[in-house]
Amino acid sequence: MPVHHTIHAYVASEEFYPNGSVIIEEGTVGDWVYVILEGSAKVRKKTSKGLVTVDTLKEGDVFGEMGFLEGGKRLRSASVVASGDVWVGILDGEKLTADFEMIPSNLKALIRSLVLKLREITTNVCSLASVPGEK
Repeated sequence: MPVHHTIHAYVASEEFYPNGSVIIEEGTVGDWVYVILEGSAKVRKKTSKGLVTVDTLKEGDVFGEMGFLEGGKRLRSASVVASGDVWVGILDGEKLTADFEMIPSNLKALIRSLVLKLREITTNVCSLASVPGEK
């Protein structure tokens, strides 16, 4: 899916990641939000059984948004690793913040609640997953 023009308007810079490069590392602090411009990446989460691939991101997919939506620098809940060569756009944090601040506070609270629930569900589902062959 191509990058939607609304998202593309937020791209402040672009970065290249060769195959296997870690774009985001689980457990690190960050607030950058990214969009896949070209290529794909795997979302991976650590579990007691090993790494679980949660999703494969493709062109137009946004990632790193959970920390931003929760209100600032937060621990990354998963790693994102280049699956082949990948170009990502880094979204303009100031512009995102300015636009997000225009949303009514009750809606922001709802969004943050949903993100927290998504984190919990992802952790729970990953703990149930079997990971033979995952690395």
